[in-house]
Amino acid sequence: MAEVSETPLPGVGIRYDFVTSDGDRVGVLAHRTGRRELLVYDRDDPDACANVLRLDGDDSHTLAELLGASQVSERLAGLQQHVEGLTIDWLRVGANSACSGSTLREAALRSETGVSIVAVVRGDQTIPAPGGDFQLQTGDTAVAVGTPEGIKELFHLLQSGAGATTG
Repeated sequence: MAEVSETPLPGVGIRYDFVTSDGDRVGVLAHRTGRRELLVYDRDDPDACANVLRLDGDDSHTLAELLGASQVSERLAGLQQHVEGLTIDWLRVGANSACSGSTLREAALRSETGVSIVAVVRGDQTIPAPGGDFQLQTGDTAVAVGTPEGIKELFHLLQSGAGATTG
């Protein structure tokens, strides 16, 4: 069995990485919100991801079952650290988002979700502490801080512009 390295990401969750028998580096980013991202790293640049798959809870369970969920995966999931009440996440502005083209003030995302956008990554540029006049664009990645529930709602708003469903 491959050795798994564990990297705590305060406020985000834990990233687990291993190298396959074929030499590919694979990771799983276990967010505190329950979301998982499956990471496949670039062979030429071990710090860059060649592909990232965003998985919700159901997707993660389905994949785990298909892979034959083992005691190891259950143990790793149980190790996820929590910072009480605080989540940090990186959320992309989707092509169908009603927020694309709106300023942060117009979108009123903090009022709607209680989540603060503390930075925006646009291409190779990072904009820390964007003001109310900052205009979101499709493809931007918002660095957001808030409750897990607020982060989920913000994710839905940045994808479609429609509020998250509750239930």
